[in-house]
Amino acid sequence: MTSHERIMAVIEGTRPDHTPLTTWCFGLPAPPDLRWETDGHPVDYWYSMRMEHLHTIATPWTLQDDFRRVQAWQSLGIDDVLDVSVPWSTAPEVSFTDSVVPAGAADAYAVMVREYATPSGPLRHAVRRTDPEPPGWPIQPGCVPLIEDFNIPRAVEHAVSGPADLGPVAHLFAPPNAEAQRWFADRMHTVGAWAREHGVPVQAWAAFGMDGVVWLTGTEGAIMMALDEPEAFGRLIDTIAATDYARAELALSSPDVDIVVQRGWYSSTDFWSPKLFDRYVFSHLRELAELVHRHGRRLAYVMTTGVQTLGPRLADAGVDLLYFVDPLQDGVDLQWARDELAPRMALVGGVNTLTLGQGDPERIREQVRRALEILAPSGRLILHPVDALFPDTPWSGVEALIAAWKEYC
Repeated sequence: MTSHERIMAVIEGTRPDHTPLTTWCFGLPAPPDLRWETDGHPVDYWYSMRMEHLHTIATPWTLQDDFRRVQAWQSLGIDDVLDVSVPWSTAPEVSFTDSVVPAGAADAYAVMVREYATPSGPLRHAVRRTDPEPPGWPIQPGCVPLIEDFNIPRAVEHAVSGPADLGPVAHLFAPPNAEAQRWFADRMHTVGAWAREHGVPVQAWAAFGMDGVVWLTGTEGAIMMALDEPEAFGRLIDTIAATDYARAELALSSPDVDIVVQRGWYSSTDFWSPKLFDRYVFSHLRELAELVHRHGRRLAYVMTTGVQTLGPRLADAGVDLLYFVDPLQDGVDLQWARDELAPRMALVGGVNTLTLGQGDPERIREQVRRALEILAPSGRLILHPVDALFPDTPWSGVEALIAAWKEYC
């Protein structure tokens, strides 16, 4: 089987020739024998194009680098997936100005400010500028993009602080315009041809869901708005969902997209009760699943905590592939996952990246053995270290993972 055939067999429930092992790279330091150069610059860390439009890294990561990463993993017997990040657009009437408030003037840190002028009024977004991150990790951009993980803990003023900001946001996170559609078509022309030639599935990151809300409001702001101003919060959710739906439609316009992904790192029980999840997430997720299924594709959802509480609701909504089942940080009972979730959706996970970082081959081996013995017989498991390989993940841990997988697969 090719990587495409094997992974899709897991998702479809038709049983692969063996349990696939995949990883996500979020700045993994590659070993010297698997490194390469791009445009004369050494590529010391591996990433994925799922980071495109969302993160800034010190060394550019190109589409060709993505292809080289896939080939490197395949040379080790590991399956891989090509990611495409689907763009959104800003209304042409929108303009903005950037400025910086020096450190000490209003805050201990310099504060970067972006002020928007939109047809629905102004919007201000202010974020502290902090020290550079260690090598390999994404870096804070030199301005304040609307969507960026750095904004959440460093914000002085979130983009959305109340109902008055909802009108402007609709102009800033808008469905893909003609330019974005052309960009995506060009990207998929290249990605699709390479994926077909090398037998690799393609997944399009097309929906932000509650992650988009938290990027705009901050964590506390999102929770308090949901409780204190539910009508306004519902409008914000609807705005995000409408653009997510349009991005998914764009993704599905390409026959080479196999999987559409919705992020859900900020939709778990760490933030939301099951009641609030049902109220604000479930119906939009179900609509997205129906859209994806009408096109004969599959929907994936990312949730790293609260799976035993919300996992069944994801299956109810029509999710086909769950990122992730984590027995360590989330404490998921793998036998429960086998009995309750595997009959309804494919499961990704089974081991945790923290275990790889602890450098104990026997502990890694035991975690892999247990995951494969319990979940692999269902035919619905993709073994995967949850949730990614990071700059502090040692290659020795990756080698131990691969060795254990080959032993028990």
